[in-house]
Amino acid sequence: MKSSIVAYPRIGEQRELKFLIEDYLAGAIPQEELHHKAAELREKQWLRLAASGLDCIPCNDFSFYDGMLDTAVMLNAVPDGFRSLGLDETDTYFAMARGYQGEKGDAQALPMKKWFNTNYHYLVPLLDGHTVFKANAERVLEHYRQALRAGLKTRPVLIGPFTFLKLCEYQGAKHLPDFAAGVTNAYAAIISELSGAGVEWLQLDEPVLVTDMNPGDIKIFTRIYSALLQNKGAVRILLQTYFGDIRDCYAEVGSLGFDGIGLDFVEGRQSLQLVKEQGFPKDTLLFAGLVNGKNIWKNDYAASLAILTELARYVDPDNLVINTSCSLLHVPYSLKGEEKLGAEYKEQLAFAEEKLQELADLKALWAGGDYTGSPVYQENQACLAKKARFGNKSVQEKYNSLSAKDFTRLPSYRERREMQRQLLALPLLPTTTIGSFPQTAEVRSNRARFKRGEISREQYEANVKQKIAECIKQQEAIGLDVLVHGEFERNDMVEYFGENLEGFLLTQNAWVQSYGTRGVKPPVIWGDVSRTRPITAEFIGYAQSLTAQPVKGMLTGPVTILNWSFPREDISMKEMAFQIGLAIREEVLDLEAHGIKIIQIDEAALKEKLPLRRADWYSEYLDWAIPAFRLVHSAVGPATQIHTHMCYSEFEEIIKDIEALDPDVISFEAARSQHAIVDALQANHFAPAVGPGLYDIHSPRIPGVEEIAAAIHARLEKIDREQLWINPDCGLKTRGLEETLPSLQNLVAAAKQVRKELGHGGETL
Repeated sequence: MKSSIVAYPRIGEQRELKFLIEDYLAGAIPQEELHHKAAELREKQWLRLAASGLDCIPCNDFSFYDGMLDTAVMLNAVPDGFRSLGLDETDTYFAMARGYQGEKGDAQALPMKKWFNTNYHYLVPLLDGHTVFKANAERVLEHYRQALRAGLKTRPVLIGPFTFLKLCEYQGAKHLPDFAAGVTNAYAAIISELSGAGVEWLQLDEPVLVTDMNPGDIKIFTRIYSALLQNKGAVRILLQTYFGDIRDCYAEVGSLGFDGIGLDFVEGRQSLQLVKEQGFPKDTLLFAGLVNGKNIWKNDYAASLAILTELARYVDPDNLVINTSCSLLHVPYSLKGEEKLGAEYKEQLAFAEEKLQELADLKALWAGGDYTGSPVYQENQACLAKKARFGNKSVQEKYNSLSAKDFTRLPSYRERREMQRQLLALPLLPTTTIGSFPQTAEVRSNRARFKRGEISREQYEANVKQKIAECIKQQEAIGLDVLVHGEFERNDMVEYFGENLEGFLLTQNAWVQSYGTRGVKPPVIWGDVSRTRPITAEFIGYAQSLTAQPVKGMLTGPVTILNWSFPREDISMKEMAFQIGLAIREEVLDLEAHGIKIIQIDEAALKEKLPLRRADWYSEYLDWAIPAFRLVHSAVGPATQIHTHMCYSEFEEIIKDIEALDPDVISFEAARSQHAIVDALQANHFAPAVGPGLYDIHSPRIPGVEEIAAAIHARLEKIDREQLWINPDCGLKTRGLEETLPSLQNLVAAAKQVRKELGHGGETL
């Protein structure tokens, strides 16, 4: 039996790729050095995988920014607006990812969305009547041949043609069926080139197969692959799926003649049953996803080997390959960097590098026959049996005593709205930001020096307050109506709360790529969660003391904290969400007691863990996710205005559920998603006030006043003027002040311009 992985983290053990790309984008290194050092990183990684004993090593899972963007470039799906800039291939690529504003023109970045049910973001290719697919396998062949020179025969990985088409956005009259033939021909040409170059195996990732597939989808998928498999030459094709099971099209996949099929046996609840009931095609390799690619707990060898034993009754054991459930992109690189974690914690965890050892162990245990007597097996089971968990009776009692009144805020939204209007006296089209301000080198240095013990807590907090005071002055000078304190004391919107709540385990270097060069360090939910002390009131209260304008209290909601952490596996997601909700509820009431009149409870990740199949939305998620948010704010007074924020997901299908959160104001990411959320708000008669983001903060370009004013007018065509807030897409943490301040100045100027055009000067709502 052989071992394999779907893909490996590309950021490097010390986030080398992040810093390399940032150096290039800052003009600190030439393009030649970017490509040369990236090649070194790739080779180092392949050699590491080979040394681990992995039998099937992937290549082309490396990307400078995103695999969907790479696929668009490979297929010539580059929008005209980027071609017309006249940049070279590398800089055109980064312009598509980040936007461009310079002497050669102005182009907004491609839309960005969440990759299925993960916190990874992908770039959305745009297809229109000008799109003509052309095969360009140069990059894939470059990586494959580089590995050959290093003495390794690798398996190129590509996003499959059907998933690519399903995730694209279509502009104009043409839609997915119109592009199916063109994309099939392009992939056929790429497969032919790879076959001619001696590639033995090609992995085509088709995760969209685990979502709801209708007969039309299955027909197009079947047509594409029937053509590709008939003309694939000598190369063998692995169809790789993940994030669930392929119940809607299992029979069709099995009948097409793939050389290998990758199934997820971690999140794919019906994968084993499908094999048992419908069998598995003879002479086809089954890449069995048994090692969890999305969570960081040690693999249970007994459970994994039991599944292998069951599979071996229906599949020739020689045709079984032990695999990860999905790409290891979604877990940190290695536990080696966790010097401060005690052994009792580390022995329970497995990051990407440790999962390679788990694959090797499973392969060896299977080959050894009676594995129950193996020291490796016994050590694994003994470790799992002594899992250290921190129970908290008080938390459990609070959870068990929750009743309906804990999830209901009174009075109704419309009654609250009138009270808040009178109290806050905000102008028409009130302006604000989402929360964070740029985390400058000075801000990061202050935090790092405090962690290293170079400055005292008093010095650290004094420095934070100095930055808060500067931020308040900047916002007042710009003319924003509702201010924020800037979040200079926070490393990350989830990690910060993980550090300050009981029940979380924090890491030093467990970075996971979120998008491009942006990484996050998810905390681990280790035990019952509780709040033992106030967290945010001191700094937010200080900010409010500096100004007569309202300052928003900034919190992260329970669902986002849960979804952006590595969760426990011994209790339900619902119980974890409610535990966190109870803790954040205390913080909300604390802010209210300190006189904070507007409190924003961000649920950026609400959509993230929505089940991929519609039938499971309520029974497995929304029935507890919505109440978890309501639990947090249900006890505040009617005059306190509750905001929330959501970003980089398609919310149109759950707009009514979002309204059921019962916030007073909600801001959405909208700029990169082509403002589709605005149509959905109108169609569903959305009641709360809304702030669909007016410009993309993940791009360095500065939007002009007229551009923002035009976007405001477009929203006013579909949203009542007394309902609309004016704000950017997201927090400003990742931007520089040189981009942030002029962008916000233009935002405020545009709002004032539109107010005058509407016949409103400075009068309040």
